[in-house]
Amino acid sequence: MAVFRMKIAGAVAAVASLFDSTPHYLGAYLTDEAPDFSVVVTEEDLRFEQAELDAEAAEEGFRRRAFTDPFLERAAIQRAFAEYLFRQDTLLVHGSAVAVDGKAYLFMAKSGTGKSTHTRFWREVFGDRAVMINDDKPFLALTDRGVVAYGSPWSGKHGLDTNISAPLAGICILERGSENKILPISAPEALEMLRKQSYCPMDAAARPRFEALTAQLAAVVPLWRMTCTKDPQAASLAHDTMG
Repeated sequence: MAVFRMKIAGAVAAVASLFDSTPHYLGAYLTDEAPDFSVVVTEEDLRFEQAELDAEAAEEGFRRRAFTDPFLERAAIQRAFAEYLFRQDTLLVHGSAVAVDGKAYLFMAKSGTGKSTHTRFWREVFGDRAVMINDDKPFLALTDRGVVAYGSPWSGKHGLDTNISAPLAGICILERGSENKILPISAPEALEMLRKQSYCPMDAAARPRFEALTAQLAAVVPLWRMTCTKDPQAASLAHDTMG
């Protein structure tokens, strides 16, 4: 058992975890600040997360995987943050977010399309100017000053994340192609992908608010669709176009 506090996207949770390894994994996000909410992980939570991952694998056509209990615990904490932050107009999204010169850019795509490869090109092309916010599960806070992207410790198999925030300059839907090409798209064109790649709370009553929040996101952030090759020049084109 471990007891600690962690902070993501401005929210602080007091966490009681089953495994001592969990606070080490979440180390960059630990804090001594006063908590806004509490998370107590149980064995039942672990079983629930495995069942959810099984369902997700079946939906995507992937082979079922049996995850370790510490992994499932971290997934339960992620879900608790996603549920709490949703009530603060902050969405957990599936995508790769990179910052260049203090502005964030988010790339979404179907699994296996190459989001991580594309943002790796950004780091290669822009060097120290580029910082990975999160390679898998960043948070997006919708504020009266615009949308802000936040890092989180749930950063996929590559473990690329930084505990920073940056204003979101654009969202780009990636597709594989034979050439590098990027064009602006409308909010209706992006909404299906945005909703598919954003966390919707477990309570069915939250669905209208989820749809409204994702519609607001699509309305206030520049949106793009890009076909790209495995060529670092794709990063230069995307950055120059998205601004």
